[in-house]
Amino acid sequence: MTNLAIRHRLLLATALTITTFASPAAAQDAADDDNGIIVTAQRENQSGVEQEGSVGVLGDKDAADVPFSIRSYNAALILNQQPQTLGQVLENDPTIRTTTGFGIAGELFVIRGFSLAGDDIGYGGLYGITPRQLVAPELYQSVQVLNGSTAFLNGAAPGGTGIGGSVNLIPKRASDDPINRATLGYTGPEHIGGSFDFGRRLGSNGEWGIRINGTAREGDVAIDDEFRSTYVLGAGIDYDSGPLRASLDLAYQRVKVSHFRPKLRVNSLSVIPEEPDAAANYGQPWQFTTLRDIFGQARVEYDIAKDVMVYAAFGARDGSEEGIYSTPTLVDAATGEMTVSSSFIPRTDNNEAATAGLRAKFNTGGITHEVNAGGSINWLISRNAFEFFALSAEPNNLYAPVEVTPSTTVTFAAGDLDDPMKASSSRLSSLFVSDTLGFWDDRILLTAGLRVQEIQSETFNVTTGDQTGGYEESATTPVIGLVIKPAEGLSLYANRIEALAPGATAPVSGTDANGNVVPVTNAGEVLPPFVSEQYEIGGKLALGGIDLSLALFQIDRETAILRPDPDQAGSLQFGPFGIQRNRGVEFTIAGELTEGLRLIAGGSVIDAKLRRTQNGVNEGNQAVGVPEYLLNANVEWDVPFIPALTLTGRVVHTGEQAANIGNTLFLEDWTRFDLGARYVAVVGGAPLTFRVNLDNVADADYWASAFDSFRPDLQLGAPRTFKASVTYDF
Repeated sequence: MTNLAIRHRLLLATALTITTFASPAAAQDAADDDNGIIVTAQRENQSGVEQEGSVGVLGDKDAADVPFSIRSYNAALILNQQPQTLGQVLENDPTIRTTTGFGIAGELFVIRGFSLAGDDIGYGGLYGITPRQLVAPELYQSVQVLNGSTAFLNGAAPGGTGIGGSVNLIPKRASDDPINRATLGYTGPEHIGGSFDFGRRLGSNGEWGIRINGTAREGDVAIDDEFRSTYVLGAGIDYDSGPLRASLDLAYQRVKVSHFRPKLRVNSLSVIPEEPDAAANYGQPWQFTTLRDIFGQARVEYDIAKDVMVYAAFGARDGSEEGIYSTPTLVDAATGEMTVSSSFIPRTDNNEAATAGLRAKFNTGGITHEVNAGGSINWLISRNAFEFFALSAEPNNLYAPVEVTPSTTVTFAAGDLDDPMKASSSRLSSLFVSDTLGFWDDRILLTAGLRVQEIQSETFNVTTGDQTGGYEESATTPVIGLVIKPAEGLSLYANRIEALAPGATAPVSGTDANGNVVPVTNAGEVLPPFVSEQYEIGGKLALGGIDLSLALFQIDRETAILRPDPDQAGSLQFGPFGIQRNRGVEFTIAGELTEGLRLIAGGSVIDAKLRRTQNGVNEGNQAVGVPEYLLNANVEWDVPFIPALTLTGRVVHTGEQAANIGNTLFLEDWTRFDLGARYVAVVGGAPLTFRVNLDNVADADYWASAFDSFRPDLQLGAPRTFKASVTYDF
C-alpha cells in the first residue's frame, strides 16, 4: 500500500471516529445546551469583512471616517477557507489579483493595476518586517487592504511598490473569551498538517493577554509533484491598563517549496500558447526555495492626558533564503518546445523599522481637531550571491515536461555562495504632521498633512565588498482628504495623495527614434524619487447589515525614459518623463443579505494606459498584465433546516489582459468556481467543526496572469484542489 493510500485511510478513519462520538450529541437537537453551543460556534465561524483598519499614521479607524478605501478580512475567513499563503486569502478581494515573481515561488500582488511585492507588506503597520516572498496566514487576526497610494499614511515602501494599494497584517491578540483550539488539516493529494491556538487574559482586571499559535504542515499539493512545507510559530503578549498599553509580538516562519511550477517565459512569440493541464508541472524536480524568517515588533502607547496619546513601535526581521531556480522559456508555441536555464541564489536580510508620534484631539471654536505628528525610519541590509548557468543541452516540452540535467557551465557568478556579502543597504526616514478638522458635529471631516521623506541607498560589489553606488534624495508627499456624511450610514469622500519610489540611474547610452545608439548626457545620474499622484472620489453606505462602497480613481505613475536632450543635439536625456495612467472604478459589497445568508463581492474596471512613452512607441497601449475588469462573489448560507450546516461558494472572474507591451498578445478572460461546506457538532460540551473546500471545481485550465515587466511571462492557474479540516474548540 502506498504512503498516499495510507494517509488517506488514516484521515478517513480519524474523521469517522470523531463523527461516531459526535453523532449522539448532534442527534440531541432538543438539548438547549448543545443548540446554544452550535449557534455560538456558527456565529463565531462567520467569514467576514470588517469596514475598518489601521490607516497608517491616522491610527485605527472606521472606514466611514476616512477618505480612503479600507477593509479587513477576519480570522474566521482564514480558518474557514484553509489558505496556505497570503495570496489565497486575497483571492477574496475584487480589486486584487495574485501572481508570482519570475522564476521564484514568491507571491506578487496587483492592486489597481500596480504591483505590491512581499517586501512591502506591512506587519502591524511597519515595513520591512514581514517575510518577503511567502506569508503563512495562520498567525494573523486580520488581513487589512487599503486601496490607493499611501506615501503619507505609511511612508515610502522600501521595495518601491505599493503604488496602487497596501496590505497590512495584524498579529493575533488575546480576547476576553479564552481560546483553546486545535485543527487537523488536509490538502490533496497528500499535504497534511495541524495547528493550535491558545489565548488568555490574565490579571485581576484582565490587563495581561497572551496568545500563542502555530502551524506545521507538509506534503505534495495539487500541482503534480509540487512539495510544500510550512512551519510557523507566533506569540503575542500585551498589557492594557489605565493610560498604558503595550505589546510584544514574536514569530518564526520556515517555508520550503520543491519542484514548484514557475512562470513561463514566452519572449517574442507571436501567439499565446495553449494552456497545459492545470495540474501539469513544467518546473524541474531539482528546483527548490527555502525561506526562513524570525521577526517581531514591540509597541507602546501612553495617554499623557485626556485625548492626548504618545506612541512608539520598533520591529525587526532576520531573513534567510536559498534556492535553485529554473527559467523555462518557450521557443515554439505550436509544439511546446522550451529551454531550461538555472541559477543558485542565496540571500540574507536584516531589517529594522521604528516609528514614534503623538496624537491629540481637541476643539477650537466648535471645530474638532485630531492632530498627528511624528516620524519613522527603516534600515534594510541585503546580502546576496549569484550563480547563473547556461541552457540545459537536453530538450524539454511544455506539454510533456521531463527532468533535464542542469548545465554546469556558469554564465555569470558573483559573491560567496556560502557566506554572501552585503549587496545593498537602505535607510528610509521621514517626519509627518497632519490635522483632521471636524465640522458640523464631525459630519464633515477634512484631513490635510504632509510627510517629508528621505531615501538613502548604497550598493556594493558582492565579490569585493567595495561600494559601487550611492543615493540620497528627499521628497515631500502631501495628502488632502475630505469626508462628508450627509445622512446616517452614508459617507462620501475624496482624496489627493501620492506614492513614492526610489529613482533610477541613467544609462550611458540609448537608442533614438531612428534606431541609432547615441550618448546619454546625464549618464550615471541617480534620479530623485519617482512620484505617483492619485485622485479619488467615492462613497460608503451601511444599509442594515450590508456595507457597500464605490470608488473612482486615477493614478499617474512617473516612469523613467529617454528623450532627445533639448540642450544638446544628437544626445538623449534620462528622466521621469513617461507616465502610466491607471483609471478605474471599484465596487464592493459585504455583509448579511438576510438572516443566515452572507456575501462578500464586488468588481473593478481598470483602464491602464501608457502615456508619453519613449520615442512615442507603444503610446496609448494597455499596461502589461492589468486585467480590464475583475469580478468576485463569495457566499455563505447557514442552512435553516440543518442549523449546524453552512454551505459556501465563490466565483472569481478576471477579464482580458495584455501580455506584452506592444499589445499584440492578450490573455483571454477566465472564471474559477469554488465550493465548500462546514458542519458543527458537539463533543464533550465543546464545538467540533468540519470543513471541506473544493477550489476550481471544474478544473479549468487558464493562463491566470501575464503581470511582470514588459516581456510576456505567463502564470498558469491553480488546478482543482480539495481541502478538509476539523477544528476542536475545547
